Amino acid sequence: MTLPSTTRLLPRTYQPLFAHVEFRRLLPALVASDVGDGMSVVAVAWLAVLIAPAGQSGMVVGAAVAAYALPGAVGALVFGRWLRRLPAQRLLAADGWLRASLLGCVPLAWAVGALHPVLYVVLLAGSSVLHAWGSAGKYSLLAQILPPDQRLAANALVSASTSASVVIGPALAGFLATAISPAWIMGIDALSFAVLAVQAGRLGGAAKAVATAGPIDTGRSAAGLHLLRRQPELLGVLALTWFFNFVYGPVEVALPLHVTDDLHAGAGLLGLYWTLFGVGAVVGGLAAGVLRKLSLWPVTLGIVAGWGLMLMPFGLGVPVAVSLVCFTVGGVIYGPFTALSFTLFQDRTPSAWLTTVLAARGAALLTAAPVGTALGGPLVAAMGPQQVLAASGGATLALAILAAVVRLRGMQQADSRPG
Repeated sequence: MTLPSTTRLLPRTYQPLFAHVEFRRLLPALVASDVGDGMSVVAVAWLAVLIAPAGQSGMVVGAAVAAYALPGAVGALVFGRWLRRLPAQRLLAADGWLRASLLGCVPLAWAVGALHPVLYVVLLAGSSVLHAWGSAGKYSLLAQILPPDQRLAANALVSASTSASVVIGPALAGFLATAISPAWIMGIDALSFAVLAVQAGRLGGAAKAVATAGPIDTGRSAAGLHLLRRQPELLGVLALTWFFNFVYGPVEVALPLHVTDDLHAGAGLLGLYWTLFGVGAVVGGLAAGVLRKLSLWPVTLGIVAGWGLMLMPFGLGVPVAVSLVCFTVGGVIYGPFTALSFTLFQDRTPSAWLTTVLAARGAALLTAAPVGTALGGPLVAAMGPQQVLAASGGATLALAILAAVVRLRGMQQADSRPG
């Protein structure tokens, strides 16, 4: 099959992917939904600020941001009995239509003056219930429509789209928010998921009607957790990752309120913060291959400590330019963390148990950031957004120090045992 001329500009690794008509149809829709989600990083919190009653913005923002993520973790656990047998194509389409329908109600309710904070949170929560299943369906679908030797390239391209959306989405949302309400930006997000649902439904012969593995295999998770109890180092990596994600959660609530309440600025500045963070994270993620040559534990702990240090200047009332630089550098530092965390698991886990242990890891981490985000609302109400950002940084730095002490003590105990 002749490749489209535009794909010849791509590296050779990726060119064969576009010989598959199903992949060519699906990729633009995946990119559109990624950008829509990236826009919602700004729009969800900003709209919550606008509709919150006086003095309750912290609680409403915290509830809204958590509602956009946490129900997906619940849905992954609760609906497995019914959804794990559905084909990947139907899971992806079902998630797309659900998100399109409920997120599409947000601008409609705004237009008629009925967007109460409770209704807003309910719509966000309902829209995210199937999102973990949609993600599982996406990667299962890629495996079905492509031959085995092209799946790694496809996964890399789709992951790159997700990373790029963190850069493009917030910047675009910040620009649009100067002209239209963030409620209409949520409507654009809804439209992007409708496009994805339509394209998933159009896939034909190569999208086989086979059952899809769930986002969490509860049987494997239980076996994996049993193994982790006998592997203190892996358990330590898991605990570090959980608490790192947990103490990061309040940042997603505190940052938009810091922009509005402390800096008295608009959505454009919030979009700029997240765009610069995304640029930094992409750069940092690309550096993970270089860091792989170093000892992974010290590098991982350094990442945790470095991110904490970059948040602490927010509490000192530094100029906006300085805090933007800190958030960008924080993105660079944060970028390699996930890849290095996975590598630690891969290096320390027997190959026969790796899938089982990673299932346990996924099950354990589902709640970390959403729970931290939900906690961010009460913390901002009690302390103020600027102080919560600094406190998150301080807690992250303390976590790195504590983990280093525990790691050193464990190594000393291992060395003192008779050989």
